[in-house]
Parts: sequence; structure tokens; C-alpha cells
Amino acid sequence: MEMKKMTGVMTPILTPFNDDLSFAPDLYLSHAKWLLAEGIHFISPFGTTGEALSMTVPERLAAVDSLVDGGIDPAVLMPGTGLCNLEDTVTLCQHALDRGCAAVMTLPPFFYKNASDDGLHAYFTRLVETVNSPDLKICMYHIPPLAGIGFSPALAGRLSKDFPDVFVAYKDSSGNFENTKAVIAAAPDVAVFPGSELFLKEGLEHGGMGCISATCNVNPAGIRYVYDVGVGAKKDDLEKINSEMVAFRKKVEGYAPIPAMKGMLAVKRHEPRWRNVRPPIMPATVAKTESLLRDLGDTLGSL
Repeated sequence: MEMKKMTGVMTPILTPFNDDLSFAPDLYLSHAKWLLAEGIHFISPFGTTGEALSMTVPERLAAVDSLVDGGIDPAVLMPGTGLCNLEDTVTLCQHALDRGCAAVMTLPPFFYKNASDDGLHAYFTRLVETVNSPDLKICMYHIPPLAGIGFSPALAGRLSKDFPDVFVAYKDSSGNFENTKAVIAAAPDVAVFPGSELFLKEGLEHGGMGCISATCNVNPAGIRYVYDVGVGAKKDDLEKINSEMVAFRKKVEGYAPIPAMKGMLAVKRHEPRWRNVRPPIMPATVAKTESLLRDLGDTLGSL
């Protein structure tokens, strides 16, 4: 029986910190509930947007627990799990499985910049064999601008062929839509998600399944609307709403997106803790936040 592909709009959720830069579970849970109420299909803790690599493994485990124990359905969660050492990656994957999460989003072992496809295939074979669970579902996280390496179309196809029930999705944050199309062609059974809503409409037209985008944190309803129209029968206003969504994204991109979005939440929710980020990232200044909010103007929905 063919498994239905994962599809929809997914938020790599921002991670809030208290003033001492400890994890703030109350803000995390309330933001997750708001995202789902705004129409997001899935939430992915610990993507790049979530400052994942500034968090310890125990913090990441506790953060997933805070969502599930707080009432978030684990079937809508896809935590990030990829680290350079296999043991920690296994720990994060196993915990996600134990909590009933839909899938995990896994980086390649990114420190090893000269790793070959054969080497990466060996790493992921060991991961699958070590976890040894029929419930393991992996979304390959391809972000070479930051990781330095990634999942080539050939590797994605090879992993999908060798482990068809495990490697079920692919997040393409390369910023290169030609790569997205190449992965769709090389791994036709994999659900491919562009890593930005800039490619949401085009992705849907070429066999993509939605998007996994940072700015879903601050424009979830607008992005979900474009997805709904793009997969629906009536596309009369698709060009207009897509242009509005793209304009919103580009305005946020004009700032440092993680502190910019946190600054927006700090102002709109009257919660200054949202402004906190962990070094080496620096928080947005009040002036920059105000400038971004002015730029967005009426296009900014309810945060």
C-alpha cells in the first residue's frame, strides 16, 4: 500500500528564551497553539530559525516534551534531530518517536564539509539501523548555505530507494529552485518542500508538497491561504495573493530574520522576552523592529 505523502505548510518554530537565556516553555507553547489556530499544518522545532544549534540535547528533549505535555498533538510535530555525532542524533530521533511525532527533520553531519554521498549514505544507514524502528520517518534537511554540505538529488533518490518507508520528505533550503526540481525528479516518492514561501506557488506547480518556511512564524495565515488556493480548483486570485505573500517575505528578509521576527512578537504581544536570542545572534534593536513593522503596515496580520 502506497503511503500518502506529507503535505502542507510547516513552521520551523522560533525558540523563546527568558532574560537569562534559559528556554521559555510558556511562550513556546502559546506560540505553537497560535500557529496551529492560524492554519499551519505542521510545526518543526529546532530548525535553523529555532536556533537549534545553540541548544543542548536535554533542552531540545524538554522543549518537545513541553509541547506534547501542553496539549499539542505530536502528529503535527517534526523536530530537528541532525547533529554531527551519531549518538546525539539517535537520542533526538528516538525521543521524537517515543513522543509520537510525525517525523524528524535531519541535517547531515555538517562539520565534515568534504563528505561524499557514499559517506553520508553510510551515516544515515547507521542511523536507520541504530534507531531500528518501523515508525522512523526522516525529512532530509538540505541547507548548504549554512551546513556546507547537503543531500544531493542523487543521494535523496538513493536513500529513498534503499529505505522507502524512512526517507519520506526533503526540505530544500538551498534557495535554488532548480535543485528542488531535480530532487522531485530523482526521488519521486519523497515529499519535497521548498524552504521558503518564495517558491511555494512554483513548487506546487512542479510537484512540491507545500513549504517549510521561517516566516510562517509571523505570516501563517497568508502563507496557508496561498497554499490552499494553489492546491484548489479556483486559482483566479492566486497571482495577487502570491505577490502579497512574496512582498511580505522580502521585507522580513531585508532584516536579520530571526531577531527581526522575535522583535515583532515582542512588540505585538507586549512580551519583551520574545526579543531574546542566544549569542552569537544579536537581538533586534527597537528602532529596527519599529522600522520593519512600518514597512509591513497593513499586510501584518494578528500576532
